[in-house]
Amino acid sequence: MGADIAAERIERLAELAAAATDEGEFDRSRAYVRLARRLAERHRLSLPREFARSTCDACDVYQRPGVNVRVRVQRGRVIRRCDCGATDRYPYR
Repeated sequence: MGADIAAERIERLAELAAAATDEGEFDRSRAYVRLARRLAERHRLSLPREFARSTCDACDVYQRPGVNVRVRVQRGRVIRRCDCGATDRYPYR
């Protein structure tokens, strides 16, 4: 599998993970995220920024605001707190 095909598959897995989260299937979403991360590692690709910031590093679930993650904006940062308790902070302009 080439890098182009792997990148397309990672994008498709991101879509599937988002759909699974919308349906409340968090275990299925977790499986899609883990598979996408493994593909990226195997082919030495970086995950798309939007996908990487929409997943929890601690529990590997795809995050949807209001469903399984709280999003706050504070002093130039976006703070995302997952249901598992993990917190991510990202700067914004």
